[in-house]
Formats: sequence, C-alpha cells, structure tokens
Amino acid sequence: MASPRFARFQEADNGDHWPGFVDALATLLLVIVFLLSIFVAGQFALSRALTSRDDQLADLNARLSQLADELNLARDENAALEVRITGLREERDALEDALTLATGRVESLQSDLAAEEEMSEESRRALALLNQQMQVLRDQIASLNAALEASEQRAEEAEAQVINLGERLNAALAERAAELAVYRSDFFGRLREILGNRTGVRVVGDRFVFETDVLFPSGSAALSSEGRESLRPIADAIIQLTDEIPDDIEWVIRIDGHTDPVPIRTTYPSNWHLSAARAISVVQWFEDLGVPSERLVAAGFGENHPIAEGRSAEANARNRRIELKLTSR
Repeated sequence: MASPRFARFQEADNGDHWPGFVDALATLLLVIVFLLSIFVAGQFALSRALTSRDDQLADLNARLSQLADELNLARDENAALEVRITGLREERDALEDALTLATGRVESLQSDLAAEEEMSEESRRALALLNQQMQVLRDQIASLNAALEASEQRAEEAEAQVINLGERLNAALAERAAELAVYRSDFFGRLREILGNRTGVRVVGDRFVFETDVLFPSGSAALSSEGRESLRPIADAIIQLTDEIPDDIEWVIRIDGHTDPVPIRTTYPSNWHLSAARAISVVQWFEDLGVPSERLVAAGFGENHPIAEGRSAEANARNRRIELKLTSR
C-alpha cells in the first residue's frame, strides 16, 4: 500500500497533465475543421470553373456551326455569280462583234451614197434600218455592261464575305486548338508527376518516350510484367483525361513504335513489323485497362525516325522506343 505522501504526489502529477492534453486535443480538432473547410471551398470553386468552361465550349460549337453554314452559302452564291458573269461577258462580246459588222456596213453605204449625187429611196431605207439596228445594239450593250458591272460588284462583295467567313472560321478553329492545347499541357503535367525521374522515360518535344527495353523483352512484342505495371498509371491518366475533355473535341493518344537499325532475327519479317506490333500491344493493354479504343491510335515506324545518331549500343537503346502523344484526330 502506498504511503499518503506518495498518493498526494501522484494526484498532483495527474492534475497537472490533464489540462494540457485537453488543450492539445482541442487544437487538433480546430485544425481538422479548418482543413475540411478549405477542401469544401476548393471543391466548390473547381465545380463552378468546370461548369463555366463547358458553357463556353457549347457557345463556341454553336458559333462554329453557324460560321460554317454561312461560309457554304457564300461560296455557293459566289459560284453562281461567276457563271452569270461569264454568260454576260460572252453575250456582250457577241453583240459588240455584231455592232462592229453593222458599223462597217453603214460606213460602206455612207461612202457609196456620198459618191453618188442622188441616193435611191431603197438605200435610204436600208441606212435608216441599219441606224435603228445599231441603236438597239448599243442599248443592249449598255444594258449588258450595267448588268456586268452589278454582277462584278456582287462577286467582289461575295468574295470579301467568303474571306471574312474563312478568317472567322479559322479563328474559331484556332480557339478550339488552343482548348486542346490546354488539356494537352494538363495531361503532360500529370504524366510528369506520375513518371517523375523514372529510368528509361523522358520527354522529347511534345511526346513521352519510353525505352522498349523497359517494356518488352528483346525482339518481342509481348509486354513484360514490369512493362505492364509501368503503363498502368499512364492508362489511369488517359481515362481521367477522357472524362474531362468535352466529347465534341476530336483527340487521340497516338502510340508510335520505333526500333534500331539492326536487322531482326525473330518471327517478325522486319523491324517495321516489330515496331507496329509493339505499338499495338500497348494499345491493347490500354484497352484492357479501360481506355476507350476510339481514343487510341497505333503506328509503326521501324528504324526510319531515330532520335540518336550512330549505331552504338547506347544510340540503339535510345532509338528502341515507344512514344505517346496527345494530338487531334
């Protein structure tokens, strides 16, 4: 049994620590509540931003459709005007030729009449008739010239409208390309975070490059178990991207297969066949992981596009690669 003095010591010791423990627990609870508030506010702001972006994309699509329709109508009208102008020019030229012939005949008759002292009544009637015909021809030519000028003016206006609509359509398409560039930049940022400084993976321009030695056994198009696991987080990122990009933006992930120039000595007849088979293996693995097949494209280039010069072991290893690129379809 403890002495009274020792019991009092324990009681005093317990009384000193308990308030401190309560204060620490209360502080921790306040921190957790603060963090939860920040998280909820961030989620709300992100939801509003995504809704605004979807509305903007819908407006852009409607504007693109309207501009395309207006451009087609303007082109049709311009083509019709060109046909009309051609017909008017041909008719005017024919009338001018007829006027030239009539003028020649009048001049000839006038010369004959001037040489004669007396003009027969028949010649006078012929001259009067020719003068009337010439006036009719002049009136018709004047009318045709006016119609031709009006048609040319309309053609110029239609051409200007076509140019304006083309510029507006190009601007809208450029805006759509800029939207895709934003998603491409976001996708590349995620892949950089996922891959980090992993050996055998690097960025070349707008592509992610995987050395095939990391993904495939030598001379084979079957993914190794390590290669499958290396590609799994990439597939997850593509699936997430598929959920975020609007359906009306045409995009694909292109998987390109490349080999070194060393002649192949396996069941594949050429390096070109091997590069294509490896790209298809990556596509099929992504499909197995849930990536939509319509967002995947496989291509084989063989040894035709090296990124390292020479035929050293190091250069060959760099040229044996799989490249991933987000691009428009």
